[in-house]
Amino acid sequence: MSKFFLVNLIASLMLFSLPSQAEQKVQLGNYEVHYVAFNSTFIPAEVAKIYGLQRSRYNGLINITVLDSKSANKAPVAVNISGNARNLVGNNKQLEFKEIREGESIYYIAELRHSNEETFRFKLTIDDGKSQQILEFQQKFYVD
Repeated sequence: MSKFFLVNLIASLMLFSLPSQAEQKVQLGNYEVHYVAFNSTFIPAEVAKIYGLQRSRYNGLINITVLDSKSANKAPVAVNISGNARNLVGNNKQLEFKEIREGESIYYIAELRHSNEETFRFKLTIDDGKSQQILEFQQKFYVD
């Protein structure tokens, strides 16, 4: 199976997922940051195996893409992403992002264990080596 499949899969998830899981974007400094959180069972087993992702009803994925909004073609930018997810009762989970490159595209994916209807508040630091930007968002996960 081609690794290019992941690019198409993520694009499809962003377009056709439920509104609570739809892709979102924000402008942070010179960057257009796209983010989406969804259940890992949306990814086929073959794709999960290629990228070392665990598929589970209780495992969510967070996908971040950073684009240079000042470039003519909004080129992807290589960055370091770190941060955490805190649920509503205050339990904090540190996130570890994997960089995935597909041709010219760059994705950052982290895994997160969750319970049914568990809401997390994410606080992520996006560091390009020159400056840092903070991305904050909230997502409710469901067990399917």
